[in-house]
Formats: sequence, C-alpha cells, structure tokens
Amino acid sequence: MELDLRLLKNLLSKRGDEIEAAVEGTGYLARTVIGVGTFLLDNEGDLDLLSAKQRATYDKFLKPLLDKPAR
Repeated sequence: MELDLRLLKNLLSKRGDEIEAAVEGTGYLARTVIGVGTFLLDNEGDLDLLSAKQRATYDKFLKPLLDKPAR
C-alpha cells in the first residue's frame, strides 16, 4: 500500500484538531498518534517499519483520517 506523504504531512500540520477528536475518550494520546505519523514521514511512509503497536495506532487513527477528505 502506497502512503500519500503529502496528505499525511497535511494531517499532522493542519488537522491536529481532527486527531484530538479521534483519540478523545480512547485512552490514546494525540501526541502518540502524531509521533507515529512523524515516524512515517521520516521513513518515507514505509509501514513495514512500524512495530505492532505503532501499526495498530496507524490503523485505528491515522488511516481513517487520511481516507476521509479534509474539512
């Protein structure tokens, strides 16, 4: 699967409020989700480099936000 780094960068830099809303009440921290996104940006979007926990965070929060159009 090809990750759109432009969309990811936009999500992390301009749509932080959506990340905050997504994690609210889940026990996850927004900074954890942002950290996984930053790691992906730093590693050219290579999902294979994520640990199991990081992949779960990506699948639960980042992927749905990336699949949905920006407000």
